[in-house]
Amino acid sequence: MAAAVDSPMEVVQALPEEAAPEAAGLSCLVNLPGEVLEYILCCGSLTATDVSRVASTCRRLRELCQSSGKVWKEQFRVRWPSLMKHYSPTDYVNWLEEYKVRQKAGLEARKIVASFSKRFFSEHVPCNGFSDIENLEGPEIFFEDELVCILNMEGRKALTWKYYAKKILYYLRQQKILNNLKAFLQHSDDYESYLEGAVFIDQYCNPLSEISLGDIQAQIGSIVELVRKSLRGINSRHPSLAFKAGESSMVMEIELQSQVLDAMNYVLYDQLKFKGNRMDYYNALNLYMHQVLIRRTGIPISMSLLYMTIARQLGVPLEPVNFPSHFLLRWCQGAEGANLDIFDYIYIDAFGKGRQLTVKECEYLIGQHVTAALYGVVNVKKVLQRMVGNLLSLGKREGIDQSYQLLRDSLDLYLAMYPDQVQLLLLQARLYFHLGIWPEKVLDILQHIQTLDPGQHGAVGYLVQHTLEHIERKKEDVGVEVKLRSHEKHRDVCYSIGLIMKHKRYGYNCVIYGWDPTCMMGHEWIRNMNVHSLPHGHHQPFYNVLVEDGSCRYAAQENLEYNVEPQEISHPDVGRYFSEFTGTHYIPNAELELRYPEDLESVYETVQNIYSAKKENAE
Repeated sequence: MAAAVDSPMEVVQALPEEAAPEAAGLSCLVNLPGEVLEYILCCGSLTATDVSRVASTCRRLRELCQSSGKVWKEQFRVRWPSLMKHYSPTDYVNWLEEYKVRQKAGLEARKIVASFSKRFFSEHVPCNGFSDIENLEGPEIFFEDELVCILNMEGRKALTWKYYAKKILYYLRQQKILNNLKAFLQHSDDYESYLEGAVFIDQYCNPLSEISLGDIQAQIGSIVELVRKSLRGINSRHPSLAFKAGESSMVMEIELQSQVLDAMNYVLYDQLKFKGNRMDYYNALNLYMHQVLIRRTGIPISMSLLYMTIARQLGVPLEPVNFPSHFLLRWCQGAEGANLDIFDYIYIDAFGKGRQLTVKECEYLIGQHVTAALYGVVNVKKVLQRMVGNLLSLGKREGIDQSYQLLRDSLDLYLAMYPDQVQLLLLQARLYFHLGIWPEKVLDILQHIQTLDPGQHGAVGYLVQHTLEHIERKKEDVGVEVKLRSHEKHRDVCYSIGLIMKHKRYGYNCVIYGWDPTCMMGHEWIRNMNVHSLPHGHHQPFYNVLVEDGSCRYAAQENLEYNVEPQEISHPDVGRYFSEFTGTHYIPNAELELRYPEDLESVYETVQNIYSAKKENAE
């Protein structure tokens, strides 16, 4: 009966005429068939409170709204649809209890997010700053889901909430992925684990993206099916065509293996247009497997992992070769079990459209002779070491990203695999010291280095001394400095926090998040930036600005002008200082407004004057 009715209203209208006098009453409602009542209660217009009230009216409705039934399952699904993937259809679930736990977790998560701005506005979130979230009771997926809900809030409001929700989610997911990676590295090698390890690296560097091994395997599986279709045209009786998904089988004859590789090369490079990224080789996206599949390009190691995974699913046992400067695969041409040397293999360049190379051609490829040992197969850990090493090199090249996030992530990954690498530990300590973050962790790293290699006492001693001084200075901080525009010494300050500005000389757009009545930088900075060449020199207001390219700059007042066509500034730290973008300016959050209490009124006045003048000019 429910299948024939489109809505709860139509259910009521479909009642027989003799039931109409009682249609508004409870007796009529409870006399409806169970599936109709269930359909009405699951219609989506009832809230959890409504369902609770309905369930308290009589025994029949209470039975329909039982905690493990469809009604509460639907309430949970409508409220938090993304969580349903974590439940199996065959599991017994107390949906009412799950609803309560998820709601409580959401309230707790929001409470903590709301507290972060007040606690950590003046400093980077410390290592122990996330302990509140880690110590919360309840499933971690519920807290993560609430953080995602905050990030997905529509509009240009709640920017500070989104900023800290992102930081917390980033940390929680990275910790989970790192723990999974460490456990993974304890497992024995098999061909599938190469791809799994590469996905862990991808996930760790992109923790806010929804990347899963299953999704990537499914995409590769689709490519495998295209190869099978092409292979069918070459040899309709090829044994690979009978292999089932997930089955570990091998094609024994070299000629049949060659047919698979020919079909693979056609599908990958001719049909799907995969190619090595020669134009933008030094881009981290080339190492992330989900991006390799989306963009259909990569560098030798990522292209080789994709190529090897496809080949092995089709019965061709290719192996990874950690060749210097250019990662390769090898394909055995000799008899199984024979005493083979490097000349019994063909080497495949997946970056070069699956080109097949001899030993001599491999040396031509890199322009040097190498020892036989470098043609050998490598295990999963060595492949991941090379991938992370590539990311580490790219992280060191970062220029505009002042947070050095890629360098920090790649150091974390490398040290998870090789925790006693002294030089990388020293680099990590220096990086945190340079960024002025996590001084307590810097001291822990330095202590570990001293234990591993006492010969590093010079570098360690220098960093320990300056880190301790940094900690002492933090203890001596006198609190919030309040800057009043009405004060006599601030009379020359023309612009206010939250205004969208344009740099007269360099043309970049930015938003002001702080100002000084005169340049407060040291003599060396003033000299290096050639401030004395400005008409007003350093005796003019200077502004802290967030620039659209992601950088933070300190700009002289004479170099800034109002942007009469303001737009949002896509800087990662906007939410640290501002709670909302109005379309004309940013509104400071409570912590920034506390430091510049008179600026908000000035912003409104400035914006009104700008647009009044703009309107007059238009007329």
